[in-house]
Amino acid sequence: MNSIAPLFRQSVIVFLKALFDPEFAPMAVWVAAVVGTLLFAINHGCVLVKGQMTRDRWISAPLTYAVPYGVNVHGQLISRRRSRSNSESKY
Repeated sequence: MNSIAPLFRQSVIVFLKALFDPEFAPMAVWVAAVVGTLLFAINHGCVLVKGQMTRDRWISAPLTYAVPYGVNVHGQLISRRRSRSNSESKY
């Protein structure tokens, strides 16, 4: 179990750095804007239109955008790792 902890810690650090990587950000921002807006409309649209947004809903709203951003960055990171390992194994 102790051998897993350093690997997990390293993976988390790599992911946190990737969240701010300028190579990943443009696509992640675009995906977060599109998917986040769609999710916001699904989850909060009716109460927003009715003017009944509560404090808790406003607090959760940024997560509606942050989650697609993080998922997209994770996907790009995994894709980059796989393409690097594939190119290294060919030579």
